[in-house]
Amino acid sequence: MSLPLSLPERCALPEGFLGQLRERFGAALQTADAVRTAHGSSETHFATILPDAVVFAGSTQDVVDTVNLCRAARVPIVAFGAGTSIEGNASPVCGGVSLDLTRMDRILAINAEDFDCVIEPGVRREELNVRLRDTGLFFPIDPGANATLGGMASTRASGTNAVRYGTMKDAVLGLEVVTPDGKVIRTSRRARKSAAGYDLTRLYVGSEGTLGIITQITLKLHPIPDTISSAVCGFASLKGAVDTVVQSIQCGVPLARVEILDAMQIRAVNRWSKLDYAELPTLFFEFHGSAAGVAEQVELVRSVAEANGGGDFLWSNLPEERSKLWRARHEAYYAAVNLRPGAVGWATDVCVPISRLAECITATHDDLAGSAIPATILGHVGDGNFHVVFSLDPNSPDELAEVEALNGRLIERALDMDGTCTGEHGIGLGKQAWLEAELGEAVDVMRAIKRALDPDNLFNPGKIFSL
Repeated sequence: MSLPLSLPERCALPEGFLGQLRERFGAALQTADAVRTAHGSSETHFATILPDAVVFAGSTQDVVDTVNLCRAARVPIVAFGAGTSIEGNASPVCGGVSLDLTRMDRILAINAEDFDCVIEPGVRREELNVRLRDTGLFFPIDPGANATLGGMASTRASGTNAVRYGTMKDAVLGLEVVTPDGKVIRTSRRARKSAAGYDLTRLYVGSEGTLGIITQITLKLHPIPDTISSAVCGFASLKGAVDTVVQSIQCGVPLARVEILDAMQIRAVNRWSKLDYAELPTLFFEFHGSAAGVAEQVELVRSVAEANGGGDFLWSNLPEERSKLWRARHEAYYAAVNLRPGAVGWATDVCVPISRLAECITATHDDLAGSAIPATILGHVGDGNFHVVFSLDPNSPDELAEVEALNGRLIERALDMDGTCTGEHGIGLGKQAWLEAELGEAVDVMRAIKRALDPDNLFNPGKIFSL
């Protein structure tokens, strides 16, 4: 399947618009090429597209004023966080203003007795957990990159802890949002549940900045576990590793994290992170709970792994050892891309029902084996989500076409198994046609919502679907 994009036309800024921005924002408005390039680049293979200007917002009022100026001049506006998304989600394809929210980085309230906190969108997840440490609480959603929480909410991020703690749709209790008409709305209160009208919080979580710009987030927190234990286990086969995960979950083991890395990804990680794991399909585990509970979980998973061709468990129980292990996992993308010099990454992901996971991963592995392009498989297999990272020659149209075909077969395979074209990356630019294939006429409902809330199509135009 081809991936055509029908993007709104890029237009020149109206005369005097930059002057209006500069009068309002002063030095917080930047038009230097280096700043614009940083806000128009992608972590992956998408071409760099520069915004016309970058505004660094410091408050909700800054966001409101930017929106009002852009609306009056009919200039596109794209919210920007850490820039770690990998489907071109924040690429300013129509130019306009890139609204950088990283200076909105205050932790406004920590309500330890209620297990929640209120933050601005520029707060990064690692910083939040440092601040939470003395409360005995933590925020568990971990997509790997040290992303901003606003960006994570906008893309409905998940990550290594999702199998136990869920994704951003489960973690966000409420939002403050600036709408395309410049209003500031609050989607919910801090109560843990509500039946009051439409669930606007879930509407904005995952909308990739196309419906509103998030300016505050109320997040659910969790107690830091009494005991945390991590382990690495290699397997004779990829299927044996996946079956171990599925069978462990079916036995009721509350795995906190379980990540799979195929043999090629382990080779890349060893080179990049200076490790010496056996180059085999490998699972990274983490167990949370009481000392007795963790010991029971470990023994059960160990026996399941042994029955599926797993080797010895290599333990990382000290905090610094666990940090080293998970740092290697989080750097897996960069390790995979750098399997050859000068390459760029093409990262893709799918998610399938866990009963079909072994079949999907095995078929994908066999398909990749027929290509000369280096590619790795890794993922959060506890919830059926896995990724493929291609190490792509940016100067080879043939490689680009081949990767597009491999990616297409992967997504078709997942959809045939009643899965999804993306478990956590979002649609952005890269998967618009696949969204249509997956949800059909439901996409028309999304279009109707977009037209109702953003009739001028100024908020992150060209993303998720064409209008």
